[in-house]
Amino acid sequence: MRLRFAPSPTGALHIGGVRTALYNYLLAKKHGGAFILRIEDTDQGRFVPGAEDYIKEALEWFGLAPDEGPGYGGAHGPYRQSERKALYHKYTAQLVENGRAYYAFDTPEELAAQREENPAFKYDAGARMRMKNSLTLAEEEVGRRIKEGEAHVVRLKVPTGETVSFRDQVRGQVSFDSYELDDKVLLKADGMPTYHMANVVDDYLMEITHVIRGEEWLSSTAHHVLLYQALGWEGQMPEFAHLPLILRPDGKGKLSKRDGARFGFPVFPLSWEGKTEEDSFTGMREFGFLPEAALNFLALLGWNPGTEQEIFSREELVAAFSVERINKSGTRFDIDKAKWFNQQYIIKADTDYLLERVRPVIAAHGYEPGDAFLKAFIELMRERAVTLDDFWENGYFFFEEPRAYDEKMVRKRWDPERKGLFDELAGQLHLVNNYTAGSIKAQTEAFIDERGLKFGDVLPILRLGVAGTMKGPAIFEMMELLGREEVDRRLRKAFVQFNELK
Repeated sequence: MRLRFAPSPTGALHIGGVRTALYNYLLAKKHGGAFILRIEDTDQGRFVPGAEDYIKEALEWFGLAPDEGPGYGGAHGPYRQSERKALYHKYTAQLVENGRAYYAFDTPEELAAQREENPAFKYDAGARMRMKNSLTLAEEEVGRRIKEGEAHVVRLKVPTGETVSFRDQVRGQVSFDSYELDDKVLLKADGMPTYHMANVVDDYLMEITHVIRGEEWLSSTAHHVLLYQALGWEGQMPEFAHLPLILRPDGKGKLSKRDGARFGFPVFPLSWEGKTEEDSFTGMREFGFLPEAALNFLALLGWNPGTEQEIFSREELVAAFSVERINKSGTRFDIDKAKWFNQQYIIKADTDYLLERVRPVIAAHGYEPGDAFLKAFIELMRERAVTLDDFWENGYFFFEEPRAYDEKMVRKRWDPERKGLFDELAGQLHLVNNYTAGSIKAQTEAFIDERGLKFGDVLPILRLGVAGTMKGPAIFEMMELLGREEVDRRLRKAFVQFNELK
């Protein structure tokens, strides 16, 4: 079994493309097959430098490294279509020779005039005989035009009065009447093939057995079937599966690259720096997603395992995946569900694994804590983090003193007349012999008993003094990690400021 992911290097890879790559990868690995990356760069006008490297980096971040492809090796290369032009010319000439394709000399201006006269104009069996092509021109004139270098394209000659059928593994039997189909351009005036020609030739020569792609290509598949027939390759035609759309969170239309900014979440795997702010996007990686969590989320965005299981390792996804359980209808992109997956993975992740991913988040704010401190910090914060950035946002006070104090809670909990009492407690805690959570707690409890206080009188004040907020891990574990001197300094400063706030 051989499957391919064939993106165009025209910019950042949309998350829908990653899902397509994932499903191809899962099916290939389930059957011990090959997952191939092919770069479809025949549209040179839309080529964007750096896009191919972005695609590779995105796949590798998700753990979907190709078995074959540009930079990965393989016996069916080259894997960039721009390096395979001679092959497309060879097979296009074969199609013209056997009468299944023809040369067309219509200029862009002439075609535009046709569309202006008739907005529903389609270059098909009904129109081809009144156009300027090798079906209407004398053979000698066609030869002269080509010899003189006149711009021309090669079009597929769609047969008339036929039904083109194929079985789609998601949608079942699909049929098109040939009168619905236009004579697609196979070879453009610049000598580059269109997607249709290059796609079929490459899939055949690379021995692709299954094609999983987006539903926008469903209608084009009829042309591809005709090309397989015309080239005599019908017996080697791959199985097709067309994926449902990924919809916006509100279910209203396809999720586009602009929707990330509109809804405030990433729709690309990695950040992309475009020429303008409008063409620059934040990625899932930079947003703080773990690749395993994002992959798990994407796998269930259009496919279900038929069980209640939601958390899957990559190996479990490979074992459970089947094309038959891909949904036919579109699936909404639920960012809250994506965050839930990420939170579950953060909670369960190995500490050393998180260490390497949390470290750069903290370093971005100018702090380089040692491994021991950072590991302890991660253990205290992991259940309070939905994304990796939350380790900083929800726990910055482990690295610098509170930016502000929760004034509402200070006014509710603080009594200026008790400042001396709390100064005494701070002094006792500073002198605790073994500065651990257990010892700090024991000393605090003893103080509460001796002074006839309640836990609600004391613990909120300690938490506000240390972190500035009522949120966060257990106060005594926080104090242990921050250390004796830092806690004492913060408490003394806080008690003074509490009086001012009150």
